[in-house]
Amino acid sequence: MGSVAVIGGGWAGCSAALTAARLGAQVILLERADMLLGTGLVGGIYRNNGRLTAILEAEELGFGQLFAAMDSVARHHNLRFPGHEHASLYDVTLIEPLVRELLLLSGVEVRLRARAVDVTLAEGRLLKVAVGKGEELAADAFVEATGTAGGMTQCSRFGHGCAMCIIRCPSFGSRVSIAGKAGLEEVMGLGIDGTPGAMSGSCKLQKESLAPPLREQLEKEGVLIIPLPAALRRGNERDKVCQQYNLPAFKENLVILDTGHAKMMVPYFPLDELRQVPGLDTSRYADPYAGGVGNSIRFTSITPRDDRLKVEGLGNLFCAGEKAGFLVGHTEAVVTGALAGYNAAALSLGRELLILPETLACGDIIAFANIGGGGLEQRSRRITFSGSQYFVRMKELGLYSADRAAVRRRVARTGLQSVFAG
Repeated sequence: MGSVAVIGGGWAGCSAALTAARLGAQVILLERADMLLGTGLVGGIYRNNGRLTAILEAEELGFGQLFAAMDSVARHHNLRFPGHEHASLYDVTLIEPLVRELLLLSGVEVRLRARAVDVTLAEGRLLKVAVGKGEELAADAFVEATGTAGGMTQCSRFGHGCAMCIIRCPSFGSRVSIAGKAGLEEVMGLGIDGTPGAMSGSCKLQKESLAPPLREQLEKEGVLIIPLPAALRRGNERDKVCQQYNLPAFKENLVILDTGHAKMMVPYFPLDELRQVPGLDTSRYADPYAGGVGNSIRFTSITPRDDRLKVEGLGNLFCAGEKAGFLVGHTEAVVTGALAGYNAAALSLGRELLILPETLACGDIIAFANIGGGGLEQRSRRITFSGSQYFVRMKELGLYSADRAAVRRRVARTGLQSVFAG
């Protein structure tokens, strides 16, 4: 039996671990914090815009289990808000135990508070990762899904300092790049102003801190759109990772979504100003705790890789999520995680590796997000099924579809139905 170690337990790492286990590999998942899902613990949006197409493809390809878990705790379906259609919102307070149980039932060994801090190499391969002090873990193949946010030094250099976000570097240690520890040169993203990195695109209020009428409306309708007085409208103080929220509607209004928390679609908002908005005079941040000051800085270490998601320069390391390109969102993380986990398991079991064809949205976005030489154009990209340049590309190529039957026919033409099911 082949063995796969997945480093990082966000949506990408969980997807990689689940897929590798279903293919028959022995899988261990290392997560530095005390819960899985990382930023998925405060995310919540899926099936919006082109993400619906990607999820329909994923279900036909055989890796729809994590999306089914989201559906099982969804608070709202088929929502519309500025620039977005047919969105679903999963409850961020309920999702993590479901995903952990799914992994355990699939045979994945899940180790929490297990931070990989160093590597051992031999002949162009990754042999072992050091976990904490004194422990080393060997595997036939590895998947890095450590993300690109943090640690505190990066947030201080390129942002507004540690805002006490869900990544919780002060408690569990800063994120460590496995590819970086292996001596590989990684690429840092650039904002539209040339500043390195990008700021996370939303923050969360405790829903109970909203005025009761607003809270009731949010829970009933799933969306609040609150006009802002001109004096309180936020500009582009810092480039956001989610460029689809740069529309004027998100500057002229507060757009708030019900994900269990009240998800506010701005990177940060000074609390004293936020409390001047009618109905938010007692509002309080749930994430980041210092959400009036700033948010986490992401896109600080993208890994060069091929379209199999195999990292360039190492024969048995794959990458997923933001490590695989300037990719934004949980759906994108699950898609890349599934392919990385599949190929890591295939390598460990002596099978042929897979490239998803570009006739599928899931394959096209992986090819499109390849950073290549890491030039200025690639470093300023923000790639997501849900908006910005890639959603435009989806529509131009005829890849965007909300028609399940049409997507089923598209996948059938590739001959890859249920390929991820093992």
